[in-house]
Amino acid sequence: MAMSRQYSIGVDLGGTNLRAAAIDREGRQLGKISGRTELSEGRDAVIEDMVEAIRGLQGQFGVEDLAGVGVAVPGFIEMKRGLIVGSNNLRQFDGFPVRDEISARLGKPVILENDANAAAMGEKWLGAGREVDDLVLLTLGTGIGGGVISGGRILHGAVGMAGEFGHMTVYPGGNPCGCGNDGCLEKHASATAVSAMAQLLKLGDQLSAADVFRIAQSGESEEARRARRIFESMGRALGIAIGNLVNIFNAPLYLLSGGPLPAWELFAPALLSEVERRSFTYRNAKTRIEKAALGSEAGLYGAAYLPLEEAGMAAVAP
Repeated sequence: MAMSRQYSIGVDLGGTNLRAAAIDREGRQLGKISGRTELSEGRDAVIEDMVEAIRGLQGQFGVEDLAGVGVAVPGFIEMKRGLIVGSNNLRQFDGFPVRDEISARLGKPVILENDANAAAMGEKWLGAGREVDDLVLLTLGTGIGGGVISGGRILHGAVGMAGEFGHMTVYPGGNPCGCGNDGCLEKHASATAVSAMAQLLKLGDQLSAADVFRIAQSGESEEARRARRIFESMGRALGIAIGNLVNIFNAPLYLLSGGPLPAWELFAPALLSEVERRSFTYRNAKTRIEKAALGSEAGLYGAAYLPLEEAGMAAVAP
């Protein structure tokens, strides 16, 4: 028999994986469903998979106690209309009313949110940001995303496109980016950028960031030194960006998450050195730059938090 407990459902829709979790108001995960995002079968099939996952969790934990559903997706979102208006990973959804379509099928409120914003909120609620009301998160992956929590709430900007830190210019005239700019942070500090630099330095073709990290740890060979230079370069780019963010936001906490985090010891010294040099605020105010705590779960928890917050149900996590 289903337990009686107020809860919400967080959905994390990526280009590869689809995950949904029922999470109660204290932040306890009650149940989880994971699967593939079958984009090749078309947009309607993916929507149906999402709805079925949500209904499956509803069936276990009750319809009446469900506050609502939060859906985290990559890309730009028009918050008021609940539309994805730009996502490299989910092009079939551009301009499609994802929020309203899912809400109509379920008869429950749905909140659509950018995945990095959701991850920032997850860290604020249950992760490394529990002690603060203001934080900035950078997510390092294929690209670089970002989220800002200000006064305990997501900072969206005018239409929902705030926090696109991956497209900050860190090197004018630097590597060209698909956004139309050059020298974007994500072209110099993402996992994809690490792979591109490895190819440029003749460490190998199609190496992942994890592969480059293994080479960097392999000793004192020429290849290992070249691999370490890549992470130093990555750290400098991140330091330029975070130094600017410290100057802009004066938040007490800046978090990094994503696949390249195991290489922290290789890129953090260059990162912190750049921030120290470029930010008077950092030098004169208590400011922490740390690893995020929740990993790939952050967006799932953050998405689930949003309908609880809207319904006035969310409790402070223990």
